Amino acid sequence: MKNGYDALIIGGGHNGLVCAFYLARAGLRVRVLERRDVVGGAAVTEEFYPGFRNSTASYTVSLLRPKVIADMKLHDRGLRIVERPISNFLPFDNDYLKLGGGTARTQAEFARFNPGDAAAYPAYDAALDRMAQVMRDLALETPPNAGGGLRALLSGAKQGWPLAKLPIAAQRDLLAIFTKSARDFLDGWFEDDRIKSAFAFDAVVGNYAGVSTPGSAYVLLHHVFGEVNGKPGAWGHAIGGMGAITQAMAHACADAGVEISLEAPVDRVLVDGGNAVGVRLDSGEEIAAGIVAANVGPAMLYNRMVDASELPADFRWRMTQYKAGSGTLRMNVALSELPDFNVLPGKVQAEHHAAGIVIAPGLDYMDRAYDDARAHGWSKNPIVEICIPSTLDDSLAPPGAHVASLFCQQFAPELQGGCSWDDCREEAADCVIDTVTRHAPNFRSAIIARQIHTPLDLERKFGLVGGDIFHGCMGLDQLWAARPVLGHGDYRAPVSGLYMCGSGTHPGGGVTGAPGHNAAQEILRDNARPRWLRRKRAD
Repeated sequence: MKNGYDALIIGGGHNGLVCAFYLARAGLRVRVLERRDVVGGAAVTEEFYPGFRNSTASYTVSLLRPKVIADMKLHDRGLRIVERPISNFLPFDNDYLKLGGGTARTQAEFARFNPGDAAAYPAYDAALDRMAQVMRDLALETPPNAGGGLRALLSGAKQGWPLAKLPIAAQRDLLAIFTKSARDFLDGWFEDDRIKSAFAFDAVVGNYAGVSTPGSAYVLLHHVFGEVNGKPGAWGHAIGGMGAITQAMAHACADAGVEISLEAPVDRVLVDGGNAVGVRLDSGEEIAAGIVAANVGPAMLYNRMVDASELPADFRWRMTQYKAGSGTLRMNVALSELPDFNVLPGKVQAEHHAAGIVIAPGLDYMDRAYDDARAHGWSKNPIVEICIPSTLDDSLAPPGAHVASLFCQQFAPELQGGCSWDDCREEAADCVIDTVTRHAPNFRSAIIARQIHTPLDLERKFGLVGGDIFHGCMGLDQLWAARPVLGHGDYRAPVSGLYMCGSGTHPGGGVTGAPGHNAAQEILRDNARPRWLRRKRAD
């Protein structure tokens, strides 16, 4: 067995790179093992048609933690993030709604539909920001671990104290957003369905659920705890695409001494005497290390990479029940011109072309999309967000042309009746194109080329089991100390020396860097003491 590494990282996605960086900076000899021929995991920029490049999976930035950016000196390494002129544009049948550009401007937009909703907006925004701040404060904290003794008790008290200090109204808002459906939560604030749909969209992003599904309100909150260039809640574009983030991270890792191996897929975590001792690659090569950190989802790690006999029986059963599958179909298209919308005509670039263009006209529409997918495999009227990053970044497409990211819900993670996404890929993609074309009649004819990632494609290409962009559903039973399962929310596996550093751990999905950061801190804490003194993990 090849030796010489203190730590091996399974997967070169952004969290794996973040974890590797902190470990190497602390003096460990670290090697990252990436299955693809490019580093970055789902945060990559690729040419999908000659002359057209795009962020082919993850496609927009907000949640990346400022501490990670600063520690890895990503801006010094060329990372530049630009903000959208407005956050979202929602075309309806006979009108449209623009969201963003400041409180007064958003209120003026809302007033066209419902003056009462316009008046309610500042209080809603303030309440959401208070809750988002709780998320920001907890993002880089290791959750208290059930059964972890005094240390876990103290950690729980420390993390719970800021919540206890919140005004009672804010505590009630937190309880509501963690337990209610997005529909019920928004019904308490607004009356107009179009205004509610502008916020409800965040509740179904990467979430295979309807807006009436209990717990869906939390996913809405998860998408607003980020920031861009110091502006809370803002979303932006990394110049050069999402790959610019992970390439800068890879350079930071290299400077810290990390060895990155591409086309090195891991087949198995090697365990001896209850301790992780290394990995075996698909090629059969075995590499030894006393620390293994997995930046793959829990479903892949425990159901495919760790021998079942090495896991405690209850933990093994829980992992077979772990919920993964985000109902997402992801497309990239090359366009000869910008979309010309019925309700806001014009092919000359305008602010709405640079926004997140959301086709989700109403809460009932969104619920029907989910019901449709459950019954038939995918929605005939899907929820679609269109981002056209070439409006902000002319490096992505030839002059006069554009690239667009289409993030589409709801598409079942697995089709029933023996059908495969390989057989239905084009039909489902046509459904998405038809949906956009109903609102922008020139859209279909403007398409030069398209790249389609069904849930199955997302699993094959990026290792996202069930196409789950979050490495696991983010319901109350799979959050914070219960992510991925209660008793292992502190990034430690039930195998000594094996750790989890991906989005299947707290604080969850999105390009945050937080799981990688937090896992590294726990690894270094354990590494500071002799192995025989480290806590024995058993369920």
